[in-house]
Amino acid sequence: MSSSRQQLPPWDFECAYQHSCPHLHGSSTKWVWEEYQRSYKEHCEHWRVRDILREELEKALAYIGELEDQNEQLKAKLKALHQRQFKSNKNRNRQSSNDSADNCSAQAKKKRGAPKGHPGWFRRKPNHIDKTVVVAAPELCPHCACADLSPMEEIKDHLQEDIVLQPRTHVTNFRHHQAFCPKCNRAVVQAAQGELLNCKIGPTTKAAAVFLRYGLRIPYRKVKELFEVFFNMPFVPASAMAFDRTATRRGEPLYEDLKEKLRNAAVAHADETYWRQDGIGHYVWYAGNDDLAVFHIDRHRSSKVAQSILGKSFGGVLHTDGYAAYNAVNAKHRQSCLAHLIRKSKEIKQEILLRKPKFQDQRSIRFCSSVSDLLKKACEIGRKLNSGDIEPNKADAFEKRLYSALDSICTGKLAENKAETLRQRLLNPKKEYHRLFTFLKHTGVQPTNNQAEQSLRNMVIFRKICMGTRSDEGSYSHSVLPSLVLTAKRQSKHPLAFFETLFTQDTATAQAALYNDSS
Repeated sequence: MSSSRQQLPPWDFECAYQHSCPHLHGSSTKWVWEEYQRSYKEHCEHWRVRDILREELEKALAYIGELEDQNEQLKAKLKALHQRQFKSNKNRNRQSSNDSADNCSAQAKKKRGAPKGHPGWFRRKPNHIDKTVVVAAPELCPHCACADLSPMEEIKDHLQEDIVLQPRTHVTNFRHHQAFCPKCNRAVVQAAQGELLNCKIGPTTKAAAVFLRYGLRIPYRKVKELFEVFFNMPFVPASAMAFDRTATRRGEPLYEDLKEKLRNAAVAHADETYWRQDGIGHYVWYAGNDDLAVFHIDRHRSSKVAQSILGKSFGGVLHTDGYAAYNAVNAKHRQSCLAHLIRKSKEIKQEILLRKPKFQDQRSIRFCSSVSDLLKKACEIGRKLNSGDIEPNKADAFEKRLYSALDSICTGKLAENKAETLRQRLLNPKKEYHRLFTFLKHTGVQPTNNQAEQSLRNMVIFRKICMGTRSDEGSYSHSVLPSLVLTAKRQSKHPLAFFETLFTQDTATAQAALYNDSS
């Protein structure tokens, strides 16, 4: 068979097939060739399908890897959020007699209470005595019931201060002499001192009700109950709301004057938080400083609202977080809240550490730790600078050192997306870079925006008590009256006395009662 194959030409496949396979002699070589071509095409198709499936498999594996990464990020984020809301119980009895050496270390926790050597607080001694009661000496010891007691000549005085509840009202009858006005064609009278014409409830009650509502955050129905129980002064909750509307109407010029004073201030803190009006989401804005306070409730959180409060060109130092709406104010100087950035870096680090080790980027962890430590150091420098422990002429040197350290920390792109976003945010000259250490150049500027957050705290508590407002009029009252209350406190004026003046006097007198220096 092999010798006969060698005699055939290499291209004569049909003859070779018949010669090498005599038992298939007579079969169609055309059919065999077609089968060979079909099998070759099928083989090529199999390879093509295999390449497609391999490509799809690689894409699927890459997608699975992305999903695993996203799953780890979401799990870490959820766990971090849960840990912030529900802190674990710590063993408060860990310190024992064997831990005395550890208490001297730097890691020992601060002891509760006032520092050692700090002067204690004692109640002031009353300046008058209304009643004196002589108490006989005991015949039996109140501690051990001993009957063998010896009298003493020394007398022990015990001053006990209490309140006197007098559930009655003070009724004044204003007897008016009238005069006839020919122009109005009616009889007219004039208001006496402390009188509110055509009002059956006096200014002290109205001022106290407004102060209880906005100074102590007591709901209308509780205010009504309090006056009934303690003063035997009945009125309906709607009357308390009417007191607010009257105070708002009379205090509106002072509220607008507050805005003008704030726009000309050297320093202003600003922040905003959520509010509800008739079930619809609103925002309560705050802007102020150590002397002034302005609240404003608005449906929007846009730059137009910020301009309506602070103006379109603020000439002082504006202290805010990273919200972009404040850019429309065009402040001459800006200071970012370092506490927000410290908290953000800690949150990113915590989320990374809660993942599995293979999903943790060590450079991002080190970056977050370095940023947090640097900004904490800057806050400490600011505290010492404001307290006088650091001389003001050294502020420029500290600023250069802090910026140099920041540039060193922020070199190199990070694999973690959130950490990289924070790095770019710190280096961006239009965002945070030139706003980080402004407090070193201007006296009275704090490194954090805690002043604004603490000012909004009362409104947040109030929101949880009253569940927001129901109308535009109510929101406006909750803008004007809290602004006047907090401003009066910062001017060392009691809000109760101020509101009584607001109800009974003109605008100029009320303004003088609000400020230490109304100019």
